Amino acid sequence: MTPSRHGRAGLAATPGGPLEWASYGGGRPATVFAHGLGQSIETTRPFASGVRGRRVFFQFRGHGASAPLPQDWTYADLAADLRAAADEARATAALGVSMGAGALCALLAEDPGRFERIVLVLPAALDAPREAPLLARADALAALVAAGDAPNLALALAQEQAAAPEAAPAVAQWAAGHARWLLATRPVRALREMPRQIPVPDAAPLAAVTAPALVIAQEDDPVHPVAVARRLAAALGRAELVVFPPGGLLWAHRATLRRSVGEFLTGGDSGEPKGPAK
Repeated sequence: MTPSRHGRAGLAATPGGPLEWASYGGGRPATVFAHGLGQSIETTRPFASGVRGRRVFFQFRGHGASAPLPQDWTYADLAADLRAAADEARATAALGVSMGAGALCALLAEDPGRFERIVLVLPAALDAPREAPLLARADALAALVAAGDAPNLALALAQEQAAAPEAAPAVAQWAAGHARWLLATRPVRALREMPRQIPVPDAAPLAAVTAPALVIAQEDDPVHPVAVARRLAAALGRAELVVFPPGGLLWAHRATLRRSVGEFLTGGDSGEPKGPAK
């Protein structure tokens, strides 16, 4: 629970147990950021680098210093964690990455008007089960964490990034550090169970979301299929879909991504395209 410079951190009491959180910046708007499966506050912070106002991050249950997983863990539990963090921060905007995007969908299906602006990055699932090869990959990752196999875990994490070859040294360095974090926190059950869940049983309620939404995908990312992002954008009431070329969002397209997310969440418009065309 040690934030980077100029940030604050702690544990927030919620109905589901304590949630680890960190906050940076101040003023309005307040934006809550929801991480992906097996990810963390630190791995989610790059998505906030262009966002003004207060930026609030938290760890879902089963991750970091947050409470252990409940007995039967579903996206409804993730949505409850996200709602608790957002309410505590009085957040008017939200960004979810991968599993965090699914949690945001689950929350919006229950409360379509909760946020004024919404960003969904690399959604991995919506209203249908994931395919068997993706479940096998998740099981393999969980097994590496359970076995404490740092070298092969780092290799698997690097492969999951879908990054361009020229980014390999930076990706390898990141993957080694994240492997150490996973082995220290060991979210094995989360890695095994959540890929078998679906965010919403029916995407139809998402049509009631009237807040502007930005859905971000990238080509050639088998873990986060573009087809899922397209279906999600179509399901939402007011969504724009941006599909980036291959190479890894944070490795090949960081500057464009930073500008796109920052301008969208703060309501700005430079007159330039937000990113690659649909």
